[in-house]
Amino acid sequence: MHSIPSILLALSTLPSGGQAAGSEMPAPSQCALPEGWSQVAGRGSRYVVFGELHGTHESPAFVGDLACALASRDRRVLVAVELDSTIDGALQEAWKQPVSRFKQALGAAGWQGRKDGVGSEAMFAMLVRLHALKEAGLPIGVAAFNGTRDEAQQKRFSDLAGQGPHEAAQAENIKEAAALARYDQVLVLAGSFHAERARYGEGANSFDPMAVRLASFGTVTSLKMRYAAGTSWDCNPKPGMRFEPGQTIPEDAIECGNHRAKGDVDLFRAPFMQLGAFPGEDRDARFDGFFWLGPISGSPPQVPE
Repeated sequence: MHSIPSILLALSTLPSGGQAAGSEMPAPSQCALPEGWSQVAGRGSRYVVFGELHGTHESPAFVGDLACALASRDRRVLVAVELDSTIDGALQEAWKQPVSRFKQALGAAGWQGRKDGVGSEAMFAMLVRLHALKEAGLPIGVAAFNGTRDEAQQKRFSDLAGQGPHEAAQAENIKEAAALARYDQVLVLAGSFHAERARYGEGANSFDPMAVRLASFGTVTSLKMRYAAGTSWDCNPKPGMRFEPGQTIPEDAIECGNHRAKGDVDLFRAPFMQLGAFPGEDRDARFDGFFWLGPISGSPPQVPE
C-alpha cells in the first residue's frame, strides 16, 4: 500500500577535517552559484525548501550544484532529501565510508522498492557527488527526512488531522538533523506539496504541510519548481481515480513510469531562482518564489524492480 505523497529522512555528520588521500578541493569557480541565489540568500533564511516534481534528472542536479557552490565558499551545508527516516542509521554509516565504498553502502541503505521518483538514479547520483565533495574536504552533510522514524514520534503527532502527522514528522526530522552540526545553510529537496507555506484544507480536517511546520523552528524560504515540457518518472493514480493527500491508495490503483510533463511557458533561460511570481502569473501565496529548470527529463528508479 502507498500513501500520497511519500517521504524520507537520513542524517549524517560533517567531514571530520582534512582531505581524503588523492582528492582535490574543488575551487569555487567549479561550482557556480545559480542566478538569483543572492536574492534568496538576502532573506537570511535558515531553511531553503525546493518543492520539486519527483523523478527528474534536473532537480537533484540543481540542488547538488547549489550545495557544491555554497560549500566551496566555506558555507557549512546540510542537504535534506525525501528518503525514508527509518534508513537514517544506514545512510549515516554510508556517509562515513571512503569514496571507493560509498556507492555500495548507499545502495544497501534502502533504495529497493522506491519506484515513485524519489529513489531515482538522479537522486542517487546527487548523493554520490555530494559524498565525493565531502571526502574532498567540503563541509557537506545529508539527511533523509521522510515520515515518522519511530513509534514515539508517530504517537506524538497522532492527534493531528489528515496527513498532519506525516508533515509534522518531516519538519521535526529536518530540524533535528540541522541541529547535529553548526550548519550555515539547510537545503531541503521535497515534493512540492510538502513545500507549501499555507494550511491545507478547511475545518477539522485541515493540516499544515511540512514547510509550515518547519517555519516554527527557523526562517524558511520555499521555492516551487517550474519547468518546460518534458518527462518525469513518477507514480500517479490511474486515470479516473482521485485520492486526497494522506489517503491510502491500493497498489493496483497506481501506475509508475516515465510520464509526459506538460510544463510551464518556456522561458528559454538557463536554470535560475527568483523570489515572487513566475513571469506572466500572479504571486502564488503558497511559495516565496520559484526555481526554473528548463526542459525536464525523467530519471528512473536507481534499483529497478
